[in-house]
Amino acid sequence: MIAADQRALTSRPVRLLGLCGSLRQQSRSRALLDATGLVTGGSAWPGPVAFRIFDHLGQLPLFNPDEMALPSAHVLALWAAVDDADALVIASPEYAHGVTGTIKNALDWLVGHPPFAGKPIAVFNPSHRADHADLSLKETLRTMAADLIPGACLRIPVTACDLSAQQLSSTSPYRELMTEALQAVVRHLWERSDSPGQKGQPIEHSKHLNAKETA
Repeated sequence: MIAADQRALTSRPVRLLGLCGSLRQQSRSRALLDATGLVTGGSAWPGPVAFRIFDHLGQLPLFNPDEMALPSAHVLALWAAVDDADALVIASPEYAHGVTGTIKNALDWLVGHPPFAGKPIAVFNPSHRADHADLSLKETLRTMAADLIPGACLRIPVTACDLSAQQLSSTSPYRELMTEALQAVVRHLWERSDSPGQKGQPIEHSKHLNAKETA
């Protein structure tokens, strides 16, 4: 017998939201996310997958805890998009051995947003050799009580090529890596929906994650 949460997943598309840590017009991270959206249109899934990218990270104001009570329209849009997504897919480059200000600012706005806790997340490392930002980003997400998905956090080295999103979606090994990660996301969502420990269980933020207590 299919559980109620599983029926919900099969009765509508699995909703995935992409967050890109680069604002460059020719961003390789963005090309990777665009390619991911193209891959979800294939037939490798047990049901439909809807993938979209949040395009307004560059319009988010610099994080200020004082503004959490009256957030801007773009912050509200980010919160709504995250709430609506079954899982997030993050692709972000490395700048000077660190995460980009773009993705860190977005995550800062999500620290004090309770629905983010426990959100399943795939992290794509687009670099062919850098690891500092990838490790730092994952540590930040763990601290925020995100649910990093095993098998969906992997290196997809698109910075080593100049292929378009369309070409990435149909070229080895990129297509296979994206497919592997997306299958892991869908499988993880199914397993969560069938796990009593994940149903309706609140996840408590650490006190230092409360935006009202942030310095």
